[in-house]
Parts: sequence; structure tokens; C-alpha cells
Amino acid sequence: MKPPTVIPASAVSRNALVVIAAVAGCWAVYWLRDILTPLAMAIFLLIMIGGMQRWLERHARLSPRWAGAAALILVILGFFASIAIILDGALGFFGEASGVSQRIGPRLDQILTDAYALVGQTEPPTVTELLSQLDLRAWIGQAAMQVQNVLTGSVFVLIYLAFLLASQWGFRRKLVGMFPERKARTEAMEVFERVRGGVEGYLWVQTVTGLMICAAAWILMRAVGLQNSEFWTFVIFVVGFIPVLGGAIAGLAPPLFALVQFESYWPAMILLIGLQTILFISGNMIQPRMQGDNQNIDPVVVLLSLAFWGKIWGVVGMFLSTPLAVMAMAILAEFRGSRWMAILLSGDGEPYADEAPPARDDSPRPRRGAKGAGGA
Repeated sequence: MKPPTVIPASAVSRNALVVIAAVAGCWAVYWLRDILTPLAMAIFLLIMIGGMQRWLERHARLSPRWAGAAALILVILGFFASIAIILDGALGFFGEASGVSQRIGPRLDQILTDAYALVGQTEPPTVTELLSQLDLRAWIGQAAMQVQNVLTGSVFVLIYLAFLLASQWGFRRKLVGMFPERKARTEAMEVFERVRGGVEGYLWVQTVTGLMICAAAWILMRAVGLQNSEFWTFVIFVVGFIPVLGGAIAGLAPPLFALVQFESYWPAMILLIGLQTILFISGNMIQPRMQGDNQNIDPVVVLLSLAFWGKIWGVVGMFLSTPLAVMAMAILAEFRGSRWMAILLSGDGEPYADEAPPARDDSPRPRRGAKGAGGA
């Protein structure tokens, strides 16, 4: 009989401490979510500003100062424009001018009647009867609270962003204080560059593919005659940054509202098939070719990261789930003790292109050449 495997006591205690630290860290991140979520969004915007600044320096031939100012203005304007477009589009869709508010009740009654007829039922409930079973006051209160939270969070994001921008000038001095030796400081900067490059590469791929999807979706929605096609196009672009759920929302929301707008079911069916085809082609043919080495993340890890950060930070966590997974893989791959976790997170078992073992345990890896360094 094979003797049982003996695990050293030191390894058991170390693993126990790691598990306890991980649980405590998750609890702290959840408990401090009101503080950390706007900070995380501010860091995300800061990375976007840096990537756009370098792009303007290369292509627009601007000086670093003017490129940084232009990138800051563009990102802030885009941030506020995104909130304004979503709120204005949602209010305009249900406004009196669109006619949806007057038509939504009778149209939903007709949809219920047709649905019940398919299963042989002749007395379907009306929308008024269904709504009477809901606490509309509570739903309206929750919606108003969510809008207030979005506006308040946006203010805190900008405050954090301003302080992060102001503290950038002292970053190199702090780095010198943390790593007095030039070699260690160079390695730390290269780790930071790889993390930033991975996030910028993810943003670049998602932005370009999102614009392709939006162009095709806008043409399809305009051809069908869907109201507020521009609003739905912008919604598709924004939710495209949320893995898995973003595609489901982009492919189902416009057809559902087409059911209310049109008397026939054919426009909604055309939108459903067309949008699903566009998303399938983009997700299985275009996006994998563009991603290359920028997002070497296992699909299961993407799904788990979405569920975890969505549970911890809500919608903001869903939006940042993949960039956080990219950052985690880049950092974990730097140390021998945690490299096995980076291998599990990666899509092909190789977090980085060049493979060379580190010189000592828990020390930065001497090899360089990250897969995530191909940023925007």
C-alpha cells in the first residue's frame, strides 16, 4: 500500500496564512468598496490618459505637456459625455415625443396575448394586473438611488483622478526611495510597464472591436427603423467592456424594445439574428486575431473574475474585472512562489513570451518581454 503523502509543517502553515490573508483581503475590499470603486475607476482613467498621451505624441507630434493636457481633456469630456448620453437617451426614449410611453401598455398586452395563445391559453393577465403585484414605489426609489450613486461616484472619481495626476510628479522620487539599487528599480519599473501595457492593450482591442460592432449594429438598427438608434449604439459600445454580460445586453436589449415599437415581430427577429451574427463574428473571428498576446487570459478566469468583482463592486467591478485579471496575472508571474497562479490565469500556460526561471524565491524575474506590453 502506498504511504500517504507527507506535507511539511512549514508548507501547511504558510498555505493556511495565504488562505487567511486572501479571505481577509477580500473582506476588506468588499467593506471598503465605497472608497475603492471610485479610486479604481480613477486609476483606470489615468491609464487611459497615459495611453492617449503617448498616442498623441507619436501620431499628432505634440509635446508631452500638450499631449497630456489634450488627453486629459478628451478623457474627462468622454467620461461626462458617456453619463449624459445614457441619461438623456433613456429619458428621451420614454418621453412623450417618442410615443413609447403611450404605446407600451397596449403593446405588452398584445405580446402577452400572443404568447399565451402559443401554449393554448385564452385568458392572459394584463400588464396592469402584473404591475399591481409589484411595489412600484420601491422600484422607483431604488432607481433614483442608483442615479444618485452614479452622480456621486462620478464626482469622487474626478477628485481621485485630480489627486493622482497631482501626485505623479513625485512617483519617480518615491520609486528611488523604495528601490535604492538601480537594478531593482529598473525591474520594478519594467513590471509596472508590463501591467500598464496589458491594460492598455485590452482597452485598445475592446475599443477598436467595439467601434466595429457599433458601426454594423447602427446600420442594422437604422435599416430596421428602430428609434434612438444612436442611443442603443452607444449602449452597445459601453457594455462591450463588460465580458459575457455585455454581449448578452447588446444582443437582446434592442430587439426587446423593438417588440414595443413595432406592431410586427419581424423587426425584432431581424435585429436579434443580425446582432447575434455581428457579435458572433466579432467575438470568434475578429477579436481573437486582434488580441494576440495582449489578453492572454483563460476564458474561465474571465468568467470567474466577472462574477467575483461583480459581487464585490457591482457594475464597476464587472467593468474592471478583465483589466484587474490582466494586472493580477502580470504581477503574480514575477515571483516564483506565485507564478503557478499566473500560469493558471493565463490562456496558454505561458504568462509571458520569454521563459527563464527567476534567480531566487520571491524575487523579480530577470527575463523581460511581456505579452501584455503591446499596448495601444
